[in-house]
Amino acid sequence: MKGESQTEQILEHLQQFKSITPQDALKKFGCMRLASRIHELREDGFTITKKMEEKNGRSFARYFLL
Repeated sequence: MKGESQTEQILEHLQQFKSITPQDALKKFGCMRLASRIHELREDGFTITKKMEEKNGRSFARYFLL
């Protein structure tokens, strides 16, 4: 993955695991702006949906590649 952009890394993750959360993106790729990377992927034609989830009283988005 060396030399790949965060957007490319996130796309590969979505293709392999089908979903990603901001926590996943931060831990795996150092990405603090997942929504911006998802926006870029959508602009490139990828169909990505968002579902809000809650865990331990905290809400977060989970993005799915369709």
